[in-house]
Amino acid sequence: MLGAALPAVLLFRRFGLGAVLGYLLAGVLIGPQVLNVVGDADGKMGFAEIGITLLLFLVGLELNPRRLWDLRREIFGMGLAQVVLAGLTVTAVVYAFTGFTPAAALALGLPLALSSTAQVLPLLRSAGRLHTRFGERAFSILLFQDLSIVPLITVIAALSRAPADANAPPGWLLGLYTIGAIILLVLAGRFILSPALKLIGRLGEREMFVASGLFTVLAASALMEALHLSTALGAFVAGVMLADSPYRHELEADVEPFRSILLGLFFLTVGMLLDLSAIATRPLFVIGLAAALILVKTLVLYGIARIARMERRSAFALGLLLSQGGEFGFVLFGQAQTALLIKPEAASLFSAVVTLSMATTPFLMSLARRFGGEEAGAKLRGLAGPEEAEQAAAIVVGHGRFGQTVAQMLLAHGMSLTIVDLDTEIIDIGDRLHIKIYYGDGTRTELLRQAGAEEARLICFCIDGEQPDADTLRTIQKAFPHAKLFVRLFDRRHDLALRGIEMAGAVREVHESAVSMGRQVLETLGVEEAEMDRIEEDYRERDRRRLDAQHEEGDIRSARAMALMHRPGQLGVSLDEDEGTAM
Repeated sequence: MLGAALPAVLLFRRFGLGAVLGYLLAGVLIGPQVLNVVGDADGKMGFAEIGITLLLFLVGLELNPRRLWDLRREIFGMGLAQVVLAGLTVTAVVYAFTGFTPAAALALGLPLALSSTAQVLPLLRSAGRLHTRFGERAFSILLFQDLSIVPLITVIAALSRAPADANAPPGWLLGLYTIGAIILLVLAGRFILSPALKLIGRLGEREMFVASGLFTVLAASALMEALHLSTALGAFVAGVMLADSPYRHELEADVEPFRSILLGLFFLTVGMLLDLSAIATRPLFVIGLAAALILVKTLVLYGIARIARMERRSAFALGLLLSQGGEFGFVLFGQAQTALLIKPEAASLFSAVVTLSMATTPFLMSLARRFGGEEAGAKLRGLAGPEEAEQAAAIVVGHGRFGQTVAQMLLAHGMSLTIVDLDTEIIDIGDRLHIKIYYGDGTRTELLRQAGAEEARLICFCIDGEQPDADTLRTIQKAFPHAKLFVRLFDRRHDLALRGIEMAGAVREVHESAVSMGRQVLETLGVEEAEMDRIEEDYRERDRRRLDAQHEEGDIRSARAMALMHRPGQLGVSLDEDEGTAM
């Protein structure tokens, strides 16, 4: 399964279509209906679903109870409205155009109202928008959708035509079980798990963090499953109860690889379970219903967002972002099939609708960025935009570790500053330290104009990653020709990509610190000051000449010989990009 996933995911990533579609295609190819090299897809789904629980655990780790309380209106307001309105509207569409019974249409329509947490959250995180006001609202709706799995399963069970399960508790008892289980998990986290993590941290046993993280997720999920509740809900609560733990980042780093692989296996298994013959007989139905699903959910979410006083562009972007079907739909279709509400062919057909709608997510995300007017949404939270800033001599874009140093040195010189950042957590930290940081995307020309860039002497881009790109800098340079541009470069590839752009200064983010550490190492070895100066000068000259050669030839692999720094007769050390360095 992993062997099939590797080329498929790499190919889909290469064309910007996302890993999820690569996993789905790989599952189809190795499944029983194409190559048939892997069997028992139903059995594999059991452990593959652990990937979803791990995803919800990691989401919970990012949300301490205080932040959850702050988002209560979005979660139980916008989230509830989206699930109910979109679910009933999609149910009406399914009933009107398919001929299913009302019970079957409801069992299909409600799951289609859910969106793909596994797709949307990583996209928001990689785009740096998860902690923006826009991202928080998208997350709140996704979170309520995940929490609604239990009531949706209850609805399907109430409509079931299958013989009643004598062991299943009644609905009112499930509600009490849910409250009791959450209280139990919170108490266990405070009085058992937190002291255990402190002990593990004191002993310094790294593998025990892995064991404790996985145990926490699996134990919480097993408890919920034993009570006939959502395993994903148990994992989420387990994450929330550890969100304030000082070992949160350790747990997150240790659990993430398991989450990635198991979530990939989940989508692989979904691809294996797709009934291609049922889809081939009605391809227009699948395409048409997928298009209708996207349209209906976009319009419903747009209306809800407008009622919540979101700006039009942001509301439309939110609708597009959450318009696809979600992975929990596959689970609920299975429940509907077990309840004898739909046939296996219908489950495969609607699974294909969800899959096709998920295939549009990368394109819809790209379109959503064009409509993502987040600054308007930011004002609803009380965040100041750069238009409120007084005219300053310099603009610093990005106030992370790098930007803080630049800003402090400029302030020490007595220079007036306007600081802009897109991360609301950084803005909150700045407020606590009495540092005014304005909210916004500092790579946008219009926002820089609002920040006073037309009269500023300097614009310093201190953003993490390979941004801004060459086109963005050219636009900014043309709009503000009197401002000197300084750019934090990610690595030499970023450096080469910006060659030809007139910048007053550019620094590769780890270059100078690496040179400084190299001098410290040489000093510890007893190397004389003059020799250290010679080595540093030689290294910088070689690096500069190599960059020039790579730029002229347009090839990162050019001038490899210049990267060999050694004395005659000693083994050379290659600094080629392909061999590991990104400096």
